[in-house]
Amino acid sequence: MRSLLFAVMLALAAPVMAQQSPEQTASLVADSVTFARDTGELSAQGNVEVLQDGVRLRAQSIRYNGETDRLVVTGPIYITDPSSDTVIAAEFAELSGDLRDGVLRSARVVYAQQLQLAAVELRRTEGRYTQLYKTVASSCHICENNPTPLWEIRSKRVVHDAEERQLYFDEATLRVLGVPVFYSPYLRLPDPSVERASGFLVPELRSNGDLGVGLRTPYFFTLGDHADLTLTPWLTSKGAKTLEARYRQKFRFGEIDLNGAVTDDNVANLDSRGYLFAEGSFVLPRGFTGKFDVELTSDQGYLLLYGFSDKDRLDSAISVERARRDEYIGAELIHYKSLRDEDDNKTIPTIVGDASYIKRFSPALLGGIATLTAETHGHFRRADDDPTNEGLSRDVVRLTTAAEWRRDWVMGNGMLLAVDTALYVDAYKIRQPRPDPVLAFDDQIEVTPYAAIEWRWPMLRQGARARHLLEPVVQLVITKDQRNHVDNEDSLLVEFDEANIFEFSRFPGADQREQGNRLNLGVTYTRLSNTGWSLGLTVGRILRDDDLSQFSGSTGLTGSSSDWLVAAQLKVGERFDLINRAVFDDQFSFARNEMRMSWTGDRHRLGSTFAWLEADTSEGRDMDTSELAIDGAYRVSRHWTLSSELRYDFVNDRTTRAGVGVSYQNECAKMDLSVSRRFTSSTSVSPTTDLNLSVQLAGFGARGIGGTSFARQCNG
Repeated sequence: MRSLLFAVMLALAAPVMAQQSPEQTASLVADSVTFARDTGELSAQGNVEVLQDGVRLRAQSIRYNGETDRLVVTGPIYITDPSSDTVIAAEFAELSGDLRDGVLRSARVVYAQQLQLAAVELRRTEGRYTQLYKTVASSCHICENNPTPLWEIRSKRVVHDAEERQLYFDEATLRVLGVPVFYSPYLRLPDPSVERASGFLVPELRSNGDLGVGLRTPYFFTLGDHADLTLTPWLTSKGAKTLEARYRQKFRFGEIDLNGAVTDDNVANLDSRGYLFAEGSFVLPRGFTGKFDVELTSDQGYLLLYGFSDKDRLDSAISVERARRDEYIGAELIHYKSLRDEDDNKTIPTIVGDASYIKRFSPALLGGIATLTAETHGHFRRADDDPTNEGLSRDVVRLTTAAEWRRDWVMGNGMLLAVDTALYVDAYKIRQPRPDPVLAFDDQIEVTPYAAIEWRWPMLRQGARARHLLEPVVQLVITKDQRNHVDNEDSLLVEFDEANIFEFSRFPGADQREQGNRLNLGVTYTRLSNTGWSLGLTVGRILRDDDLSQFSGSTGLTGSSSDWLVAAQLKVGERFDLINRAVFDDQFSFARNEMRMSWTGDRHRLGSTFAWLEADTSEGRDMDTSELAIDGAYRVSRHWTLSSELRYDFVNDRTTRAGVGVSYQNECAKMDLSVSRRFTSSTSVSPTTDLNLSVQLAGFGARGIGGTSFARQCNG
C-alpha cells in the first residue's frame, strides 16, 4: 500500500525538517516505508518517487539518514530537472537530501531531449556542476543491432556548468562511425539549451578553380544580449588569405547589420581586396522610419569570385518614410556603382535623389477618391565638362505634381461604370545638356492630362463542381497626341502585362508618359474548383487612334493596334503553380514570353523559369534572349536528398551555370556537399568550378537540425 512520506517525515523526522523552509520540503511516495527511530534512518521500497524543489527522482528503493542528510538510492534511477531540461539515469546513487550533490554510477544524462552523455561515474556538486568520468557524448539514436553511432565524442572527463550552460571536455576525441578523426586536449561547447554562445560555428570546406582549396572556420562572439560579432578566417591552397566579419546589434529603436571582408591574394593586381555591406533601420519620431544601406567593393570581380554576392550594380542609400492609411511621405538618396564591363560610372547617374508626398481623400462635393502627389527627382553624373563624353555629363532635377480623381457607380444589373481623370505637371532643370542643338533638351515644363471612362461587367456562376467568374472590361482614354522631348532615363524598360492594361501610362517613370487616344480592352476568366485547384486567364489589347511610335518593338505596344497579351495561371492547392505571360501579334510572332513553374511534393521540389525577349537596342539587347533556369531537389530516402540547378542560354547554345548537390540529415548531423560551375566570363572573372562541404552536429547550441522526419529508426 502506497504511503506519503511527507507526513511521516513531519511526524518522525521533525528535527531534520525544521532546518528547511516550506519551499525546501521534500515529498516522497513509495509502496512501503519504514523508519528506525533509534538510528534515524528511513527506508522506502518499490516505485519510489521524491520531489524536491521541482527535481523529481524515481527509483526502486531509497534509504535516507536524517543525521547525515544523505540518500542511498538503488535503481534503475531517473532524475528529472525541468529547470535545466535535464534527465539523468543511473544504476546506483548516493545523494544529498536536496538532490543537488552526490555520486551516480553507470549514469546517462540527456540534455534538452537531444544530447546524451553516458559515463562510468557522475558527480553533482552545488546543484550547478555535473562531472562525468570516462564519458561518451552523442545526439544520435543508438540501435541494439547497430550500437555504433554516426558520431560520438569520447572524453576522459566532462563538466557541465548548469548556470553558464556550457560543456567542458578533457582529452576529447571525435569519432565518426567508430573511427577517430579529431583530438583536442580541451574542448568547450554550449549545451543544447543555449541559443547564443561564443565559440566556433560550422566550418565549411570550399574549393574554387581560381583560389584553390580553403577551409572557412567562423568564430562567433556574443557581445551582450543585443550584439554579436562573427569572424571567419579563410586560407586557400593558392595563397589567398581572407578575413570575413559580420557585426549585428539591436537597439531599442532599431538594428544594424554589417558584413565585410578583407583579402590578400594574387588574383588581381591589388595590394588588398575587400567589400562592405551594411544595412540598418530605426524608428524615428512622429511615426517615421529611417533606413540605410551601404554597398562597397574594391574591384569588379571580388564579390562574384569569393561568392559574397552576384550583384553587378551596387546601390548605397539612406531613406526616411512614413506610411499612413491616406498619406505617404518618403525621401531617399542613392549612390550607384556599376560592376558591368559595358558601363562607365562617369557617364551613368551615380547619385540619385527622390522625395515624394502622396495624399488621398474623398472630395465632399464630387465623391469618389482623389489623390494628390508631389515628387522631386534629381541625378548627378561625374563626367562634368568632359568633351569626350558627347554630352553624357548632363545632370537633371525634375519636379512633378499630379492630381487624380476616380469615382465608381454600380448599376442595377451588376455593371460597373467609372470615371477617372488625372493631370501631371513635370518641370525639368537640366545642367550641361547635349552639345548637339538637335539632341539638346533645355529646361522645360510638360503638362499631361488624362480622362477615362471605364465599363466592367463581372458575371459569376456557381456550378456543382466550381465557381466561374467572367469579367470583360472596356476603357476609353483621352489625352493629347504629343509631348515635348526630354531625355528618357527612367522609362527605358517597359512591360506590357495584366497589371497595367488599364493604366494611363505604361511607362514606369515620368520622363515619358503615354500619349494618344486609345481603347484598352481586356477580359478575365477565373475558375475556382471545389476540389482545390484554380485557373485564371487574362486577355488584353490596345487600340489607338494613331501610331505615335512611342514604344520599341519588343514591348508589343507599337502600331495602332498593340500585340495580344495573354496571361494564364494554374494553381493546384499549395503544391503546383504555373504562370505564363505572352505578348504576340496576329501572326503569333512572339515579342515576349515568360513562364514560371513550381511543383512541390512530399519528396520533391521543382522550379523553372523560361524567358524569351526579342532583340531591342533601346533596352540594351543586341540579340534575342532565350534562357531556361531549373532548380530542384529530390528526397531519395529518409536521410538523403539530391539537388541540382541549371541555367541554359538557347541563343548562344551554351550552359551558363550548372550545379549538383547532395545532403545527408538525421537527428544528430547534417552534411551538405555541392559542386557548381559558372561558365560565363568577363574582364574581371573567368569560368570556374566551386565545391562546398559543410558538416553540422546537433546537440550543441540551439537545438534541432533534424526533426522527426529525419530521425533514424531501429529495426527489430
